[in-house]
Amino acid sequence: MHPAFSVIFLTTLIGAAQGLFLALVTGQVYSLAKLLEAQDNLRFYALGSALALVLLVAGLIASFFHLGHPERAWRSAAQWRTSWLSREVIALPLFMLLVALYGLIHYEGWTQPLFSIRGVVDVDASLIVGVVGALVAFLLYVCTAMIYASLRFLQEWHSPLTVLNFVFFGLASGFTLAAAFTAWIGVHLVGFYGAWAVVFTLLAVFTRLASLYRNARIKQKSSLQTAIGVRHTTVRQKAQGFIGGSFNTREFFHGRGESALKWIRRGFLLLVFVAPVALLGVAWYLHSAWLPLLAFVSQYLGLLLERYYFFTEARHPQNLYYQSMY
Repeated sequence: MHPAFSVIFLTTLIGAAQGLFLALVTGQVYSLAKLLEAQDNLRFYALGSALALVLLVAGLIASFFHLGHPERAWRSAAQWRTSWLSREVIALPLFMLLVALYGLIHYEGWTQPLFSIRGVVDVDASLIVGVVGALVAFLLYVCTAMIYASLRFLQEWHSPLTVLNFVFFGLASGFTLAAAFTAWIGVHLVGFYGAWAVVFTLLAVFTRLASLYRNARIKQKSSLQTAIGVRHTTVRQKAQGFIGGSFNTREFFHGRGESALKWIRRGFLLLVFVAPVALLGVAWYLHSAWLPLLAFVSQYLGLLLERYYFFTEARHPQNLYYQSMY
């Protein structure tokens, strides 16, 4: 497939934002359960929510560059009963609203307990909004991933591993960003968020390697012979049949050779998995404020490569007919 850079930025930015918000809510739950020290509402939760919201807005803006008619974007929510894209279009602004509300509650200090659970956990408005927002965040992960996983004719994507990869990549990048955020503002939670980031990164590498192994061994259901209706065993395309390009060759050919894709694959495996884990470990040992930020930058750049590879990895059935651009 031909990668759409707007979609690459959309999925990676909102994935990291979802992970960051989930990290904030996780930290709040741990502090309410007296497993972590309480954090400052304005400096930690409100500022962290603002950072997540910035990433969400940036991802939303990026998505508009993929639309032929942005003014008609609102219509994409109409098919919510059958379309995962429509469900994503509904879930994304709802999640943004909850993130903004969560940050506003902490900013204004509306965190007086509403009731207590067994006298141990004090429940306030921010916790309720945070838990609802966390559920919507996971729903948004599923909606985004199922846009691709639901396509039966793209066998590389049609797998539960696609959903797991989207979830774990988002959680890994979000918790890595949370570690960088806490290190930068001087909150002593780098070890907590860094440990979770390593866990999610290891889960992500397991599921991504599993998908790479699976996709390399897929037996395609169709062939060039079935595409053109000729049963001869040695059919080969010599030319695309016309001088100029076409919509099909522009939209479905990525134009990269196998050697280039191999380097892209090696690059994202190094940047997404190896480098962040190593940098977070060194940051925890040295109590560094900038190494966690470097870990997030490395991981995010790797995610851009990974998402690029994710699109080029899929072999669209139309390419059985247009096997060459020349």
